[in-house]
Amino acid sequence: MLALHTRIGLISDTHGLLREEALAALGGCELIVHAGDVGRAEILDALRAIAPVVAVRGNVDTAEWAEALPLREVVEANGARLYILHNLNELDLNPRAAGFDIVITGHTHRPVQFEKDGVLFVNPGSAGPSRFDLPIGLARLRVGEKPWQVDFVPCSSANSR
Repeated sequence: MLALHTRIGLISDTHGLLREEALAALGGCELIVHAGDVGRAEILDALRAIAPVVAVRGNVDTAEWAEALPLREVVEANGARLYILHNLNELDLNPRAAGFDIVITGHTHRPVQFEKDGVLFVNPGSAGPSRFDLPIGLARLRVGEKPWQVDFVPCSSANSR
C-alpha cells in the first residue's frame, strides 16, 4: 500500500473494546494501523470513520470476518516502509535487509519503542480491556521527517463502544 501519510495512529489488542479516549486520540491521524487482536469487525468500521485503516489478524481474531485480515502487511508512508504483524516473535524476515524502516507489532500489551540495526520497532500496547496491570493506550507515529516521532497516549476511561 502506498500512501503519503505523516500522522499515523497505532493501535493494537482492542479485543473487541474501543474506548472513546482511543477514538479521540486517533483524531487527526491520516492513517490508522491496527496491529491485531481486533476482536470485532465493528472496531475497524469505527476506526475507518476517522481515517483509512490497515489491520492485521491477531491470535484472537478467529471469527469468520477476520479471515480477510492478512497476517502481515506492508505500508509505505511518506518515505518510510512499515512492516506490520501482530506478534514480533513471528517476524519472518530481517527488516533492514528487506528494506523496512519501521516494524509495528502488538500482542504483548506492553507499549515499547526501540531501534535495532537502524530499524524502529514500535508496539503501541493494548487499547482494549485492562490486563496484567499493564497500561491502556495507543501510539501516534509521525513520519516524513527524521527522526520519526512516536508518542504514547494513555487511554484509561471506562467509556467504550
